[in-house]
Amino acid sequence: MCRSARIWIVVIAGSMILPAARSAAQPTHIGLRPLASNVLVPQSRGRAFAPERQGGVEITKVSVLVDIVETMATTTVEIDLVNETNRRQEAELIVPVPDGAVVRGFAYDGPHGPISAEVLPRDEARRIYQGLVARIRDPALVEFVGYNLIRSSVFPVEPHGKQKVRLTYEHLLEVDGNRVDYILPRTESLQYAVPWQVTAHIKAKQPISTVYSASHRMEIERVSGRHLSVKVTPDACKEPGPFRLSYLLQSDGVTASLFAYPDRKVGGGYFLLLAGLPAEMTRNQPAEPVKREVTLVIDRSGSMRSEKIEQAKEAALQIIAGVREGESFNVIIYSNTVEWFSDKPVVKDGSTARAAQRYIEGITATGGTNIYDALTAALNQEPTAGTLPIVLFLTDGLPTVGQTSEIAIRDLVTKSNPHQRRVFTFGVGFDVNAALLEKIADESRARAEFVLPSEDVEVKVGNVFKRLTGPILASPELRVVDHDGDTALGRTRDILPDKLPDLFEGDRLVVLGQYVGDEPLAFRLKGDYFGKERTFKFGFDFDKASAKNGFVPRLWASRKIAELIDAVRQMGADPSASTRDPKVKELVDEIVRLSTEFGILTEYTAFLAREGTDLARPVELRHEASDRLSERALGARWGMGGVNQSLNSVHQKSQTELNMRNFYYDEQLNEVSISNVQQINDKAYYNRRGRWIDSTLVERENVTPARVIAFGSQEYFDLAERLARENRQGSIALTGDILLMVDGEPVLIQAPRAD
Repeated sequence: MCRSARIWIVVIAGSMILPAARSAAQPTHIGLRPLASNVLVPQSRGRAFAPERQGGVEITKVSVLVDIVETMATTTVEIDLVNETNRRQEAELIVPVPDGAVVRGFAYDGPHGPISAEVLPRDEARRIYQGLVARIRDPALVEFVGYNLIRSSVFPVEPHGKQKVRLTYEHLLEVDGNRVDYILPRTESLQYAVPWQVTAHIKAKQPISTVYSASHRMEIERVSGRHLSVKVTPDACKEPGPFRLSYLLQSDGVTASLFAYPDRKVGGGYFLLLAGLPAEMTRNQPAEPVKREVTLVIDRSGSMRSEKIEQAKEAALQIIAGVREGESFNVIIYSNTVEWFSDKPVVKDGSTARAAQRYIEGITATGGTNIYDALTAALNQEPTAGTLPIVLFLTDGLPTVGQTSEIAIRDLVTKSNPHQRRVFTFGVGFDVNAALLEKIADESRARAEFVLPSEDVEVKVGNVFKRLTGPILASPELRVVDHDGDTALGRTRDILPDKLPDLFEGDRLVVLGQYVGDEPLAFRLKGDYFGKERTFKFGFDFDKASAKNGFVPRLWASRKIAELIDAVRQMGADPSASTRDPKVKELVDEIVRLSTEFGILTEYTAFLAREGTDLARPVELRHEASDRLSERALGARWGMGGVNQSLNSVHQKSQTELNMRNFYYDEQLNEVSISNVQQINDKAYYNRRGRWIDSTLVERENVTPARVIAFGSQEYFDLAERLARENRQGSIALTGDILLMVDGEPVLIQAPRAD
């Protein structure tokens, strides 16, 4: 338990302070008070910065609760500390916060005296911050130059004791049209391993269309049309970078907003179009979504015997139960031959549901795997008018009966799908052609899923079916138009995805691309909206395009790399395909170029991060990438090595959150991440023998810096302030020497030298 101690809170926030705190302020000039023996910056790293090198205070966990009401956010940060030494430790807390933040509360466990607060003028605040950096001599502190700071001290942490600190602050959020943005500052360093458990509650007077985070995976619960609750998923609690959260207020039908990043190299910049569906129905919208036609195609070959066939049958029963009254369904089973529950989909009612249940319960496993005929049967059924046709296609093996050519089976969806059925594929186990199943799904606006041996078929199929509840916008198409509604020629490039997915209840649409020029753009989204064709038009200008939206080009590049890799993999359907083919070589060259520039690595390009790889030798790099792509992307079509590629591919092609650790599954399904390539906002750095090198310089040999800047010098702080205006100050917060581009010339930042 802590002894009584006086607490000071310093809010470096221009001129904002609570009246209560102002009345309690005391004449002590906190800004001139010496540092405590431990300086804690919970957003920066897990252990205390210790000027005297005697620190032993560690942050073990941070819990954050964000309450957003309209455009006001109240953030409560709870920090768990532990003193690992046998000495009592004095700790000082520094928390970077957004502009305009106002402290609403500060508390810690144990008795304490009165709390004093003082507002420091901005110039003095900058001087104090520079003093911290210079004295502690740790570049990690520089990452939050440009942020306002809350400083509190002193509270003792007893020997081998624990302490819990709670800080609450409020601030107004940025608003861009119908979009509201929240950012929680946090380090981009890959070495930071403290878990942050973040929960946010959002309440608004208008219905909330959708919520989105470009930084972290979230679990989303819709409490009501005007109230959402989100939580960072457990597997993302240690992901680096600031926590970003945006929500869209509902407009008529589909709601959209645009994030833009300017880049002269592409003639304009990059954009992310975020669109959401209505949370609540209005008078202009029908009450019921589009009806579905669901066809289950079940592999009953001999390899499905025992547990797999039983799980598949349970999944089928679950789906028939989930089909709504008045919607249509069918069941097709196949082994050597193909059989139907009905020669065409039937409308669900009590009678047809009971008949389907009896039919499914009698399925047994035997024979080979005739994928071609089964897929043909599913695609060629007479359709049910006015429905969205969905196929759930399940297999646990390679095609062994009938037409077995991968190209011929793939062409069924691209050339012989007259009713535009969506084919969601499920590969059970490792004996499947993963690339083929992935392509079948992609070409039909669907998605491929893979059921690993440790997973349950029923659960995996059931989860996908739940996501297909309530089709709202079917067959969407996106056009970029001018003010007159004509196609805006030459204004966009490389829009991803090329074929938009159908949108179901709770879905959102994330489209990435490049824009050309600075003139305003309009997007026209057309589709089958609640069963009727409707067009939505969104107009945007680029006055808020900012380098602070560095996640936009990085997400675009990740998806683009995935599309290029997929193109190589699909060429592998032809046994004669080779990376020597000029078409494949062109793809490989672009994969290497984008991977190097953006620091986005995959199993095929992970060697770029390897110590000893000379990135100034592009021919050698392309040869190594070609070898890897030839062996894996072209050659490994099935088995564990085929499935791992599709798991990586399916995620990356639809990626909506950053993957700063470059996480992927290798051919043994081991989880791999890369630590010596660091992504900082829109920049990437490679670690070579302890020196971090900007990706725009890493391909040059023997770079001579135009300037050398010593850590802690005035020139160093001037550069930090300048980079902070573009949210790039993290570039000089890396440990070691840093070679980066500044105003078109290479600059070397020298790391702090040992005393």
